[in-house]
Amino acid sequence: MAISTMLTVFSPNIWVYAVLRFVNGFGRATIGTCALVLSTELVGKKWRGRVGIMSFFGFMLGFLSLPLMAYINRGSSWRILYVWTSIPTMIYCILVRFFVCESPRWLFVRGRREEAISILKRVASIPSTDVNSGGAISMSFSSLPFEEEEEEKKPSNVNIFTTMKVLVEKRWALKRLSAVMAIAFGIGLVYYGMPLALSNLDFNIYLSAAFNALMDLPANLITLFLVDKLSRRNALIGFTALGGISSVLIFALQNMRIGNHGALQLALELISYFSACSAFNMEMIYTIELFPTCVRNSAIAMARQALVLGGVFSPIMVAAGRKNGVWSFGLFGLAIGLMGLFAVGLPETRGSDLCDTMDEEECKDQRSKNDITDRVIVA
Repeated sequence: MAISTMLTVFSPNIWVYAVLRFVNGFGRATIGTCALVLSTELVGKKWRGRVGIMSFFGFMLGFLSLPLMAYINRGSSWRILYVWTSIPTMIYCILVRFFVCESPRWLFVRGRREEAISILKRVASIPSTDVNSGGAISMSFSSLPFEEEEEEKKPSNVNIFTTMKVLVEKRWALKRLSAVMAIAFGIGLVYYGMPLALSNLDFNIYLSAAFNALMDLPANLITLFLVDKLSRRNALIGFTALGGISSVLIFALQNMRIGNHGALQLALELISYFSACSAFNMEMIYTIELFPTCVRNSAIAMARQALVLGGVFSPIMVAAGRKNGVWSFGLFGLAIGLMGLFAVGLPETRGSDLCDTMDEEECKDQRSKNDITDRVIVA
């Protein structure tokens, strides 16, 4: 990503520029997914939700830095702006290479125990002279039951295709993946569509865009402080329902011929966009907890692809909504509200331990069902 951004500065024509931007997007696509999964696998369940939400603050700060860079370089060539945006990413690459650990969970699943133990000692900040503590980690790690699944017996052959095959073959995994992708698609329509639909509101376009850009901050703060207190499933349903109702109300106001409802439309739009941002944050954390380490990265990637797919359709709906709001705000509201109901069939994961293999996840799911059955019988 960093190299292609810097090379864009030297583009001699539009075709070279387009190719380099494609390479840039190809490199950038999975960075957010990998960073989110890795950061949450390096901490315990107490901090998992908060650390996951904190990663969204990094995206927000990076996004907010772009107008500042553009303002400082106003009047300069667009090539200078690409230099400014490529330098931080190069620094980022160096910092990640020397200061970020590999996930011990991922190493353990791949059968690389010694590397996993070494990283656990590093994360735990155990001095090299403290033999007892280091030995305790090694002993506890070696005593863990470890049975590799069929697709994991040959770590060198594990890739995106084998993990996707595992997700599709397991009925419970396919059910969960389909649900989170459906929810993400509905969220993506509003997340990407609302900022584009601002021109369809009866309000100043510049002020509405400024207010809209600020909504990421309260959404991140709300989910940061409430992520450990809210039920994942109920929070996701609540946020998507709130976003859907707000969007449908905008369409209803547009069809009212009495008075000017521009300010009220903007308020509802901000609520809808805020709900979509909060739902997106919550779904990413939820997806991390729904899938084991061996397929977690692929599941997150598929959920994000569904989100982007919603963004692909949103400009078409916004354009159609200029003549009739039912095609934009009406459908946005119905989509996110109805898609959010797919969360009803998903298990609750707040406070649960992360699993590493598919068999482990199945056993945990079975234990959970047995506990529910026992409680019902006792009642």
